[in-house]
Amino acid sequence: MDYTILIGGEAGQGLQTIGGALSKLLSRAGYHVFSHQDYMSRVRGGHNLYQIRFADREITSPRSKADILVALDLKTIELHKGELTESGIIVYDADFIKKTFDSPEYLHVPFDKIAVESGGSKIMSNTAAVGAVLGMIGMELTVFEDIVRKAFRKKGQEVIDKNLATARAGHDFATRECRRCSFVVPKTANSGYMLINGADAIGLGALMSGCKFYCGYPMTPSTGILNYMGSKAIEYGVMVEQTEDEICAINMALGASFAGVRAMTGSAGGGFALMVEGLSLAGMVELPIVIAVMQRPGPATGLPTRTEQGDLLFTLYAGHGEFPRAVFAPGTPEQAFYLTNKAFDIAEKYQIPSFIIADQYLVDTEWTFVGFDTKKLLYNDYRLSGDALGKTGEYKRYAYSENGVSPLAVPGLSKHLVVVDSDEHDEEGHMIEDGETRNRMVEKRLFQKFPLIRNEISPPEYVGPPNPEIVVAGWGSTYGVIKEAVGILKDKYKIGMLHFSELYPFPGTEKFDFMSLLFEAKLTICVENNATGQFETLVKASTGYGFGVSIRKYDGRQFILDELIGELDGYANRL
Repeated sequence: MDYTILIGGEAGQGLQTIGGALSKLLSRAGYHVFSHQDYMSRVRGGHNLYQIRFADREITSPRSKADILVALDLKTIELHKGELTESGIIVYDADFIKKTFDSPEYLHVPFDKIAVESGGSKIMSNTAAVGAVLGMIGMELTVFEDIVRKAFRKKGQEVIDKNLATARAGHDFATRECRRCSFVVPKTANSGYMLINGADAIGLGALMSGCKFYCGYPMTPSTGILNYMGSKAIEYGVMVEQTEDEICAINMALGASFAGVRAMTGSAGGGFALMVEGLSLAGMVELPIVIAVMQRPGPATGLPTRTEQGDLLFTLYAGHGEFPRAVFAPGTPEQAFYLTNKAFDIAEKYQIPSFIIADQYLVDTEWTFVGFDTKKLLYNDYRLSGDALGKTGEYKRYAYSENGVSPLAVPGLSKHLVVVDSDEHDEEGHMIEDGETRNRMVEKRLFQKFPLIRNEISPPEYVGPPNPEIVVAGWGSTYGVIKEAVGILKDKYKIGMLHFSELYPFPGTEKFDFMSLLFEAKLTICVENNATGQFETLVKASTGYGFGVSIRKYDGRQFILDELIGELDGYANRL
């Protein structure tokens, strides 16, 4: 069982309400869910999509065909009627769009009329739509009714009853009228799955890592992290601040880090461009900070609500001067959760900036998981205060050490003075001009720390046979679509996936000799969402290896499973 529901319409018509409700209830009913959104940069109007794929097995990517198309306007029908499967159905309200279709693949459901008659208001038409979809696929309303009760409990029993009546009316109408409906959705013994998107997973990972300060300026697609952190601020005791711009954001985060708390900020590529001077400040004063760079197509404003992997090299090399950093690129919300935790640990341990780099696609996609294992999380307090600091006798903020890591004191929690300076400085933090001290500080900050940071980087994940003839490589958000495509093609070819989620320092081969897979394969293919092959450039610079084939997509959209299978199959057939 593997079905896709596509909901289309204008911004403001309730696509997210319908899509969010369906995704939530399907996951709670025990089905695997994968959803993603495609929306224009406007509050109302335009053409937006919400796609939900659900199955009785693990799924990790979107398909190109829809089994049910919920058309909230005429434009959705005109644009997407060709994307139906052979047994697919278009659901629409003929009264609203003022047009009727007589073909068997169309099902007229009067959402507004049902909402008025059963609930007393058109505002409940989205509830009628959810009920109708559930009736089409033969699912009972039990789980949805529980969701409605919880969602509207603060609005009173009358509102709950009206929504329940509207959902039942929509369900009954579709069950009775959809003679073409032949969907088979078997009941599952699963008690339900956790449903989470990339933005919330990053935010949750930050909270579980002890983050106590988050700030940022709202900029798609990073805003979801800011919203999540704000929603949990009181519960977790986190200071969350919406700043006037990104320059302010990074400097406030650095101030919070200096004051002694774990701090994080985030933005899209354009906002991160404003943070670059502050990034170099973090490198010089050796303050730990985590920065989320959520990519979208550029340059400039570009396509503000679309997706791209175009800021990788910018993130790797941004900032004036030379200083170490760590860069993590999760491929799933689960990876986002754990890698955010690792980013905090690395930042605090080595007193460096750490990055979580993702994109609009990963931020908005929702995945189902059994749960996250909190026992895998790291939390070590590397800062010194009170008696622990007093035992040193004297305190030098930038003291030379074998590993390049100096004692990091919390100001005000001991008798010692904590000094930081954005100029080059001596061990105590005071400005210097001599060449000898400069050399020693550069070596301390960069050469001594870098090998240790590199040892902390995990190798890429490999899925496939021991000696593949074809290796498909990718990074970040391409994880799900590559994994599923390779899984489908494995019966036809000796093919494997190599996915990188810890990018910098580039992983070595001591823990896993992944380079042998590449060198020994007959065909290697690199898949990424940008025009210039930025990950290929990183691999070439780090290892000298060049991929045989490149598959790149840079139209602002993510890879689709069917399309990627076709491209991979085409190249594999040439062997």
